[in-house]
Amino acid sequence: MTVAAEAPTTPTPPTAPTAPVTVRVAIEAPQHSGLIGPLDYLSTAPLLPGQLLRVPLGRREVLGIVWHGAAGLDELPSKKPVGAVFDSLPPLAPNWLALLDFAAAYYQRSVGELALAVLPPELRRIDPLQLSRRLARLAKLLARPMPADPAPALPALAAAQADAVQAITLAMAEAAPVPMLLQGVTGSGKTEVYLRAAAAALDAGKQALVLVPEINLTPQLEARFAERFPQRRMVAMHSGLTPAQRLASWLQAALGQADIVLGTRLSVFAPMTRLGLIVVDEEHDPSYKQQEGARYSARDLAVYRGRLERVPVVLGSATPSLESWLRVVQGRYQRLRLDQRVGDGALPRVRLFDMGVLPRPAAGELPPVLAPLVLQSLRERLGRGEQSLVFLNRRGYAPVLHCGACGWKSGCPNCSAWRVFHKRERTLRCHHCALVERVPRACPDCGNLDIAALGQGTERLEEQLAGLLPGARIGRLDADTARGQGELQSRLAQVHAGDVDVLVGTQMVTKGHDFRRVTLVVAVNPDSALFAADFRAPERLFALLMQAAGRAGRDADAAARSEVWVQTWHPQHALYQALQRHDMDAFAASQLAERQGAGLPPYSHLALLRAEARDAALATDFLRAAAAAAADLPGAEAVMVYPPVPATLNKIAGMERVQMLIEASSRARLQALLAAWMPALHGLRRSHKGLARWAIDVDPLAI
Repeated sequence: MTVAAEAPTTPTPPTAPTAPVTVRVAIEAPQHSGLIGPLDYLSTAPLLPGQLLRVPLGRREVLGIVWHGAAGLDELPSKKPVGAVFDSLPPLAPNWLALLDFAAAYYQRSVGELALAVLPPELRRIDPLQLSRRLARLAKLLARPMPADPAPALPALAAAQADAVQAITLAMAEAAPVPMLLQGVTGSGKTEVYLRAAAAALDAGKQALVLVPEINLTPQLEARFAERFPQRRMVAMHSGLTPAQRLASWLQAALGQADIVLGTRLSVFAPMTRLGLIVVDEEHDPSYKQQEGARYSARDLAVYRGRLERVPVVLGSATPSLESWLRVVQGRYQRLRLDQRVGDGALPRVRLFDMGVLPRPAAGELPPVLAPLVLQSLRERLGRGEQSLVFLNRRGYAPVLHCGACGWKSGCPNCSAWRVFHKRERTLRCHHCALVERVPRACPDCGNLDIAALGQGTERLEEQLAGLLPGARIGRLDADTARGQGELQSRLAQVHAGDVDVLVGTQMVTKGHDFRRVTLVVAVNPDSALFAADFRAPERLFALLMQAAGRAGRDADAAARSEVWVQTWHPQHALYQALQRHDMDAFAASQLAERQGAGLPPYSHLALLRAEARDAALATDFLRAAAAAAADLPGAEAVMVYPPVPATLNKIAGMERVQMLIEASSRARLQALLAAWMPALHGLRRSHKGLARWAIDVDPLAI
């Protein structure tokens, strides 16, 4: 089968000369700039909503989008004429504009800030009058013959998989399909359900949008889709692409040439005119929430986009978020369950080792890195030629260096955090502001030559395991070892090829990887999350440990002897007890009961107003003035505005960070207050000259 590219078609607006008309144009402007809505410009010809063009802004020319009747302020004292129009590109679709309208309103940003931020940066550097040359080259590229390889033979579906595929396929014919939560244990074949559902959408002449939470999961899933659909055109969208690659992917989606778009959270905004299915894999993952700029949730926007475009949305996870779980309980989502591993393989046995039973180390000695039974299990795997995964969610050699003589610690001068010791590089590195310095030869305060590493990171754990397991091939996978281009895939390839006996890593190794030879997973001391101030910490820990456990026993022949060891000081904790039973239902029920009793999400709705300044007092003054302004707004009595407090990490890169929590029992009441509050906040920003920035975070992941 050969797919030929058609020349891009663009709706042609009337070209007859007319008197100048006003057009509303969205431009990129950060929230703290004070530009609230689209700006008005003059055009001698009507322009269609969604058209890209250049417009003057001050002394420069910027990229803009013709917007459709959005409420906004005319910030310019006199209207200026528009610049060149991207006539070679079709206007962005009305549904795309509606998605951005909703996202901007819900997350309290200007449409321009959000809409322009999700476009390929390369568009800002292209001459609109020469864009047709790039499109011609792209069309020529798309016209090359697709691979003639036949589609591979399909594996047999388990009954639960077949039921899930049928439910999704039937939903494609519905006028208003409800979102579906595909809850499947690790190794239960969720990806095969995605592939079959995508095939149904493609056979109907539609497009499929597939979201993954992190960039390191895209190659594996991309390979599965490419293998299944060799005669379909698929594009990737993620931050690892070059600017030219990102532009090419976006253009193929916008021109309708891409059948499948697969990417990270930004791809929820991919311009797709034939959308027929949306898949959100690992829907519980916090990576779907943008943490800078417009703080949107790609998962939640995917659900809204499905409703807007009337297409099924499949949210897949072994450990669904409590928000999605509650919507199933309330009947707002349909649940599809995969309770068995493919081939009826068993889930690994989860064993808890009580670290409290070990003898206390002598003065000056470190506690053992691994309990004796855990070390014995590792040696057994080595003897059988099987692989093990040791998980510690802290990178570097040690969290801090310490002087025993005077008490000095390797704090960061710019942040309220420690600089982490990286032994191989002989550096102290702040993981927040990226400050890097060489390790001092002696204590900077007292000159003591005996400064020591406190605590443990993956680099130290790798070193310790090499000493405990002589002859074993130890590999490490974390943000330090996967920093360079291609390093992640190279290290994963070594694991898949069997060239690594024990893989040490952070949470990077726990998500989505299909390690067929792994029969043992060890979680080293994960207890800190049990008692964190963040109310979501137990939910995240349970999901992380369930995902880590899911890396073991994925080969059916080894499933019966696969196990997970969790080294803990609190083996009786309810979270670990549910983990031992692989009982997501019980854990979710207990967590929801606690949240409901405490009035926490998803039974309440939150926003954070954050302020940053060199002086914490200035940021606090801004927030107090903001609280006073909120108290006078209609509906303020139904919303709780808490006093300003320092953020959990109260200083980053020299900026003091203060925040204020806003809580309401109703999402509508919270949104009404935030929308009414915005003009006052912009006014207060202008009167607080030393304030660096402020931002509203709706549905924050951490408070």
